[in-house]
Formats: sequence, structure tokens, C-alpha cells
Amino acid sequence: QVQLVESGGGLVQAGGSLRLSCAVSGPIFNYFTMAWFRQAPGKEREFLSTTRWSGSSTYYAESVRGRCTISTDSFKNMVYLQMNSLKPEDTAKYYCAAGDWGTEARDYVYWGQGTQVTVSS
Repeated sequence: QVQLVESGGGLVQAGGSLRLSCAVSGPIFNYFTMAWFRQAPGKEREFLSTTRWSGSSTYYAESVRGRCTISTDSFKNMVYLQMNSLKPEDTAKYYCAAGDWGTEARDYVYWGQGTQVTVSS
């Protein structure tokens, strides 16, 4: 059973930065794609970024392109999302996911419990 555990969320002022981490355990294979999503209260889960474990391919949603960087450490089985220039509208619960390449939640099989990010103005 694959397990994903996010960390690194918190309260940050607008313009600040955070690095979210996702610890991956279980039979994760190289062909799995890792992604980050977020969900704000009353809104649908929103795709942010996806990457192959090798880092050979990455993709970002328009809402975070240029402000976020996704990366992996295959030796540590970790996935990261570096977020810069944070805005109040970035406030949401952030989720790590593993599955097939795509930008829809249904493309991903495994999900973490999420980590809360709150950006104050």
C-alpha cells in the first residue's frame, strides 16, 4: 500500500515562501507520476503541478507557473513543492498525489491527508 504524508504547511504573510514536502512509502514505482493539488473551502480540488519521478517532465497550472517548483528526491522518496510570492488566494489545503500523468484528480490513485497553507494579507 502506497502512503503519502505531506508536511511543511503553515501560516505565512503575502509575498512569503513555503516548501511543502511529501514523504512517499510503499511500492511506488518509477513510472508513477507525482502531483500537487489544493482545495480551498467550498471549492473543487485544483491541480497545481505534476512531475515524473525522474524529473524529466514537469507541468504547472497557469495559476502557479513561475511561482512554484516541483521536485523529487528518488533516494529519499520525497516530493517537494517550493512556493514563492504567496498570495492570500493561495490559502488552501495542499495534497500530494501519485498516479498517472494528468491534470485531473481522477488521474491519481493515491492521496495524502493534506497540509494547510494559510497566507495572510
